[in-house]
Amino acid sequence: MKTLKEHITRAVNGTVNILWIGCIMIVIAFVLQVFVFSSFRIPSDSMSPELIEGDNVVVCKLTIGPRLFNIFASLRGEKTPVYRLPGFKEIERNDVLVFHHLHPNTWDKLEMHMMKYYIKRCIGLPGDTLLIQNGFYKIKGTDIQVGNREAQTHLSLRNKQTFEGSVYITYPYDSIMQWNIKDFGPLYIPKANDKISMDRTSYRLYWKLIEWEQQKKLMYKDSLVYLGNQPISEYQFQKNYYFMGGDKADNSQDSRYWGLLPEDYIVGKAWLIWKSSDPYTGTYHWKRFFKTID
Repeated sequence: MKTLKEHITRAVNGTVNILWIGCIMIVIAFVLQVFVFSSFRIPSDSMSPELIEGDNVVVCKLTIGPRLFNIFASLRGEKTPVYRLPGFKEIERNDVLVFHHLHPNTWDKLEMHMMKYYIKRCIGLPGDTLLIQNGFYKIKGTDIQVGNREAQTHLSLRNKQTFEGSVYITYPYDSIMQWNIKDFGPLYIPKANDKISMDRTSYRLYWKLIEWEQQKKLMYKDSLVYLGNQPISEYQFQKNYYFMGGDKADNSQDSRYWGLLPEDYIVGKAWLIWKSSDPYTGTYHWKRFFKTID
């Protein structure tokens, strides 16, 4: 017959084992969440018909490589170095990517919002020159089709008068360039180590990116561009950037409105819809379960 001491020892050992297993499971879940995959719920219809509101997607981080950075500094709104581990492949045009919201507080500067995400399709890569001609995306020097062609066709048939002003006028919101949702660019998408000449046009197109990289004010004054107090005639970019677009071409907050996306902000590639339900009724969309994302 076991003594009271033996019963207590057995209970303590059992409790320690349960706690130890629980800690291991938490660590494994944390590692998987940081380095392998995460889940993201689609909040709007801007990526329809490929993705609809209420879809829950698996985001694979291994494809392009997981990131390492100071999450606490980011939560405080500070810019922090981001290191990306090697992935299986490079980002390609037409990949559907999840990334951090760029403008949580103001449209005048880039910030990483750790708790809010966007999901869009990659339209332009670093080094591409992108145009929108009568609603259709074009990459200079290639015949590749990017984005949702059907939605772009629908956009091309709409008249200017059918758009609200805030929808029709686009980045960089410049009275001289006058870019809009149907006619946009050409816009060169910088890649790391690219050098560009600095004039009024390049100032208007890239000022937020340069200020984000340098953490200094960029100004255009008396036909010169100033970084801090120093005039500059050219600028060498430190990071890669991407042009992102929603599949619902006439109703999506994307790079046409807020500009280019830094690679540091990209979480991973959307891979699979693992669950889908109506956000208002809770009814499951069974046919969308475990549907791969194209």
